[in-house]
Amino acid sequence: MSRFDVVGIGNALVDVIAHAAEDFLERYSLAKGSMSLIETDRAVELYQALVPAVEMSGGSAANTMVGVASFGGRAAYIGKVDRDDLGAVFSHDMTAVGVRFHSGGPLDQIPTGRCIIVVTPDAERTMNTYLGVSSRLSVDDLDHDVIASGDVLYMEGYLFDRDAAKMAFRAAAEVAHANDRLVSLTLSDSFCVDRHRSDFAALVRDKVDVLFGNEDEVVALYETETLDEAIDAVRADCAISAITVGAKGSYVVTPEQVRLVDAEPVARVLDTTGAGDLYAAGFLYGLTNGADLERCARLGSIAAAEVISHVGPRPLVPLSGLAR
Repeated sequence: MSRFDVVGIGNALVDVIAHAAEDFLERYSLAKGSMSLIETDRAVELYQALVPAVEMSGGSAANTMVGVASFGGRAAYIGKVDRDDLGAVFSHDMTAVGVRFHSGGPLDQIPTGRCIIVVTPDAERTMNTYLGVSSRLSVDDLDHDVIASGDVLYMEGYLFDRDAAKMAFRAAAEVAHANDRLVSLTLSDSFCVDRHRSDFAALVRDKVDVLFGNEDEVVALYETETLDEAIDAVRADCAISAITVGAKGSYVVTPEQVRLVDAEPVARVLDTTGAGDLYAAGFLYGLTNGADLERCARLGSIAAAEVISHVGPRPLVPLSGLAR
C-alpha cells in the first residue's frame, strides 16, 4: 500500500513579503511591478533591507502539495534548502500543513532560495527571485523510498533549467515507474518550455503519464498554431492531459476523448498567482482517490477558484470543505 497520494519534486523557495514606500524601489533600483531573477549578493542585500517581513514557504509544486494536503490527501515533497533560517521556515511550513518534506543536502553554503516581494502603498507587487540552492537539486537529493511510496510523482517544470535537475527528473520517473506509480509533470511556463523544448518533449513522450499545462504552454511544447493541433499531438504522448484555458475551464484529454470541463464561478478575481498549482492539486487528489476524470477536473477548478479569490498562492480555507 502507498504511503502518499502524491510526491512532488520542485523548487523550495520562501516568499519574503514586505511593505515599503515608493522611494525604496528607487533606492534599490527596482522596476515597479516586475519580476526579476537575482544573484546571491543582491538577494542578501534586499533581504536585510526589508525588515520586518512576512516569511512563508512557496514554490509552484510546493503549493500543489499543500493543496493536496488541504483536500485531506497524503502528500510529500522533495526540494533543496540550506541549513539557514529560511530553510527552517520552509521545512516548518510544509510540515505544519501535513506535507512530509525531504530536503536535499546543502551545497557550498548556497542560501535557501527566496522570492522577495515588495508591496508598495498602491498594492503593486515587485518581485525579485533568487533560486539559491533549490535550483541545484540533483539525483543525489532524491529519496527513492518516498518516490516509490507515492501513487503519483509530480514534477515542476520550473526546476528544469539545469542539466542536473533534468537527470534527477528522469531518475525519479524511472523509480516511480519501476514501482508501478504514475508520473506527472507541469510545464510551468511557456518561456520555460521555449528554453528546453526538445528535452521537455522527450521527457513527456518517454516518461510522463499525466501532463499539466495551460493553453500557451502546450502550444509552445508542440509548436502548433492552434490549441486543437496541440491537443491532437499530446493525445499520442500521454495517457492523461489536463489543459487549463482560463475562465473557460479545462480540457481533459486522453487518447480516446477530449472533454471541456467548465471553470468554477468566482465572484471576484483578486490574484491569479497559484491558480495552475491548485488546479493540479485538486486534479491529483481526485485521481488518487478514485474520482473519474471529469470529477478530477472539477476538483481542480474548485481549488483554483478558491486561490484566485484572495491574494496569495495557497488556500485560506480547507479545500476538503469545498469539495462537493
